[in-house]
Amino acid sequence: MTPKVATAVLISGSGSNLQALLDAAVAPDFPASIALVLSNKADAYGLQRAERAGIPTQVISHRDFPTREAFDAAMQEILVNSGVELICLAGFMRLLTPGFVEKWAGRMLNIHPSLLPAFKGLHTHERAIEAGVKFTGCTVHFVSAEMDAGPIIMQATVPVFPDDTPDRLRERVLEAEHRIYPQSLRLAASGRLRIEGGRVIAQDAGTPQGWLANPVYPAIS
Repeated sequence: MTPKVATAVLISGSGSNLQALLDAAVAPDFPASIALVLSNKADAYGLQRAERAGIPTQVISHRDFPTREAFDAAMQEILVNSGVELICLAGFMRLLTPGFVEKWAGRMLNIHPSLLPAFKGLHTHERAIEAGVKFTGCTVHFVSAEMDAGPIIMQATVPVFPDDTPDRLRERVLEAEHRIYPQSLRLAASGRLRIEGGRVIAQDAGTPQGWLANPVYPAIS
């Protein structure tokens, strides 16, 4: 059996997307293993999720370092020493330095609660409702030095209803996030993705119909 790709998940909070990745990774045929959960906050609930799953955890507070570069260098040392080959950002609320991003180019994934490039940054659900869009969603992408940017791996669409509140919309978008993040990690860890001209190309005859031409899931009813 092909060894699983050691993957680190970086978190700052509750870790609901971490849980989706943990659940997926227990399948024998899933090509990635969660080798480390790293948080910049000691009280992040996601650390408890990892501990229950028997996954090594580590906390490294950004407040202990004088610069972003120093913090990222300390993270890099931990990741390298842990034998990590891929990184998934799952609610990691720190801007990464260009030097760190470059070291993990094509090997670091992020999930964002909008259909990028729309609604980068925070308060995405409030902004989607205020803008009057009929659909929003979520995006998994490879990380670039620009915030909430980089080649898109997969997106899921979610309808915005006339009576939606940010909390109700957030719940539906989260359901979609929990679906596409494990699927995106599966593709990345299995070596099916390449980046050409700033776009992600999926290659594999076994890839489900529709991922290659239009990796966008139907709206959730």
